[in-house]
Amino acid sequence: MSTRVDNDIMLHFDEQVAADLEFDIVREMLSKKALQPSAQARSKELVPLKNRRRIIKSLQETEELRRLICEGDSFPALEFEELHDELRMLEIRDSVLLEASFSKISRASHTMNNIIKTLKGQEDQVPRLVFIQKEIEFTKELIDPIAKVFDDKGQISDNASPTLTKIRDEMTGLRRKVSRNFNRVMKDLQEKGMLADIREGFVNNRRALAVESTYKRRVNGNVLGSSNTGTITFIEPGVVIPLNHELEILRDDERKEKRRILKELTRVARRNLPLLNRYQNALVEYDFIQARTKLAIEFNAFLPGLPKKTGLLLIKAFHPLLVRTNEGLGIETHPQNINLSSEGRLLVISGPNAGGKSLTLKTVGLLQIMLQSGLLIPASPTSEVGFFDSILTDIGDNQSIENQLSTYSYRLGRMRHFLKVSNSQSLLLLDEFGTGSDPELGGALAEVFFEELYERGVFGVITTHYANIKSRAAELENAVNASMLFDRDTLAPLFKLEIGQPGSSFTFEVAENNGISHDIIKRAKSKLDIRKVELDAIIGDLQKDKAKLAKLTNRQLRAEVEAEKSIIEARKVKSRFSEKTEALNKSTETHNQDIARGRKLGQFINRYKPGNKNKELLEEVNKYFALETSRIEDAKKRDASKSSKLKNSSISSSKRRPNHRSDEIKKGSLVRLRTGKERGEVIAMQGKTATVVFGSFKTRVQVDKLTFLR
Repeated sequence: MSTRVDNDIMLHFDEQVAADLEFDIVREMLSKKALQPSAQARSKELVPLKNRRRIIKSLQETEELRRLICEGDSFPALEFEELHDELRMLEIRDSVLLEASFSKISRASHTMNNIIKTLKGQEDQVPRLVFIQKEIEFTKELIDPIAKVFDDKGQISDNASPTLTKIRDEMTGLRRKVSRNFNRVMKDLQEKGMLADIREGFVNNRRALAVESTYKRRVNGNVLGSSNTGTITFIEPGVVIPLNHELEILRDDERKEKRRILKELTRVARRNLPLLNRYQNALVEYDFIQARTKLAIEFNAFLPGLPKKTGLLLIKAFHPLLVRTNEGLGIETHPQNINLSSEGRLLVISGPNAGGKSLTLKTVGLLQIMLQSGLLIPASPTSEVGFFDSILTDIGDNQSIENQLSTYSYRLGRMRHFLKVSNSQSLLLLDEFGTGSDPELGGALAEVFFEELYERGVFGVITTHYANIKSRAAELENAVNASMLFDRDTLAPLFKLEIGQPGSSFTFEVAENNGISHDIIKRAKSKLDIRKVELDAIIGDLQKDKAKLAKLTNRQLRAEVEAEKSIIEARKVKSRFSEKTEALNKSTETHNQDIARGRKLGQFINRYKPGNKNKELLEEVNKYFALETSRIEDAKKRDASKSSKLKNSSISSSKRRPNHRSDEIKKGSLVRLRTGKERGEVIAMQGKTATVVFGSFKTRVQVDKLTFLR
């Protein structure tokens, strides 16, 4: 791990804490997902921070890239090699880069240009990713000059310069001439029977005739060597010697011209040295982010809420390494819900061994370290996790054989350290608290340690079998007892954390279940204070009763939801009937008015007389029409006034109505029924209907019947 001094690093973090919480394994997994050495080294040296700004920056970078990938948007492949050697060479005056260096520079420039194009216009969606390349512009200032010199295979092309073209054309012609002359001599000597079966070979990269050694003095040329047995002599024909000499001069001209070209190209790179430095820094940063993102996707990890207050609320949290192991074995992994707040900052977990106490403790510690190292965590995004200045651990058997240091002595040393450095910004993780010494004496000392830590305001998770620790936790205002649930009938662990009461150790039940005779267990019980045996039995019964109560609560909640659905449906039916009744009444009223008007018009028709004797009748008709018209206008005004009053009443009612923020509800939201207090998480949305999980009960509810909480 790096020895650099950084005031932002979490206090008291060391490799023992990393090993206790298996963070060293996570770092190794992360390093394998990085592509280049710098990001790999940063992964292996990763440590948790206490600087909020730096932590959030890393988390948001990872979350932005995770969201991009998971939502189907592409992000360019990071096809680059680091430019450390090139940057050092460019700092040296008159230095010339190697051919391979320009291939690396071109790939780096292409990769950055692709990233710039991909992120263009996405400043609002992925501001952190855009910020990394904010000082880098899309440019071909390096790409184009390199492309003019090199071919697709990364070799200097024949057309890199007119001089090089001429040299290589001459070399090609000369090689053909050498080949024709060599083949002519070889054919002649073969006809004379002077060549060995292999006819020719290469010595020091020169083509030579394989002449039988007995004829070597009869062949004009330069002897280059002989076979191991001496039976074959390799001779360069005299006719090609001057040609090869001329070819060697051209090769030297070619080397000089290639160096001149590379020198000129190096000047172009040197002018762009600041840009190359920015390429190096940005690409390494993107490499480290993509490694963290790949790990997040593998762990099914998310970004939780990040409140400024100290504490944590983990919802559906998983230990990522356990999930990985269980998936390989085909075993289901159970999530954990864990809350450490100012009202309950010390969580004391008790219960039988192999029930998941240590796993819960390690889950809290590992996820906290991961988060403060800039890694997303495998927990519901509705979780809320604050930051700690230090994480202090005492997990497992750390007996030192070399120093003859017992487990208990080691733990006392760790406790002395904890009492010295812990405060209200510390997260304390103590597994099997107080063990390693005489149970009664060690338990008394452990209780005092517990009280001292409590007084320092620490947050923490403690696992223990000591009854006095459980009792003390029940008495202290900001400490909470919890237990890992077991099936009392089968004694199988349920791997579920139950808050509010200590757990039974099920010592005698587990022993009996493992074949220990009833007589031995009875004798063991007789040696204990009967009150302790009864207390342990009572705790076990309480756990069983609480489990039954939880089932009843779920049933009641289900009944409430079904009742709410029935009420909603009944209101809809009533509303439809009311609308139909109102429409029918209105239709009847209109029909009756039409009948009355028809009768009146019939009377007018019956009284009508031919000729000019209807003056009085026409006046009466006009008077009737005017009266009916006036009635119609009055009715319209009354309807308009009634509609306006209803609208104002609705507006006034909406102003008085509580804001349930139903429109903000989406997948992952924390909600509750408007008619109840039970909280649940939305796991799916379909139109205006949400699928909500309340505890272990899942149901579908209309969105407008829910209240948005977070």
